[in-house]
Amino acid sequence: MADLYFTKVPVITIDGPSGSGKGTVASILANQLGWHLLDSGSLYRLTALAGQIHGVDLADEENLKVLAGHLDVQFVAATESESAKIILEGEQVERTIRSEEISLLASKVAALTQVRQALLERQRAFAESPGLVADGRDMGTIVFPKAPLKIFLTASAEVRAERRYMQLKESGFSANIDQILEDICARDERDMNRAAAPLKPANDAIIIDTSRLTVTEVVSKVMVEVEIRGLL
Repeated sequence: MADLYFTKVPVITIDGPSGSGKGTVASILANQLGWHLLDSGSLYRLTALAGQIHGVDLADEENLKVLAGHLDVQFVAATESESAKIILEGEQVERTIRSEEISLLASKVAALTQVRQALLERQRAFAESPGLVADGRDMGTIVFPKAPLKIFLTASAEVRAERRYMQLKESGFSANIDQILEDICARDERDMNRAAAPLKPANDAIIIDTSRLTVTEVVSKVMVEVEIRGLL
């Protein structure tokens, strides 16, 4: 069944470190193409929230695995007039899953092997006609290794820290750019050197440095690759 996700439905994977712009680019692409969207980075948070909603203890790995494998979630791409949405069981939860409480629960969920395996299969199930744009850190290397187009976005740590700082300030949160930069560098180190699915571009990925590019310019570059591969 897994091969169906790789060969019958076109998938564009967009991987990269935090702050590289992959989420924004993926959402715009999905909207332009009229394809489905997968924000894989939200899935552990969504599993934690679903567990909380249904009263499943985080120590109950068996039931959490079942919950993860059947997450009723939809990612709605951003439009010119509306931001991207995450719908869990019919409710918008994009702000809820960013809470400190859910963040802490998500880190515990992510450590559960059976849950990780269940979410791998759940991610592949997002590949439905007419196509899927999948955003994450291992979409092109682990989840969809046969995707016809793999993009890896990168940017300097300083640029990514500045983007995160501005995002927090615009949302009304206090922020320290030096601390943000330190956190980004530490996260990069963990992500690139972890034993399971380390952050790295797939061998056949198109690498785009977004440090000096606008979102529109990045999307245009990706769309050129889409056209070259006849994915429209």
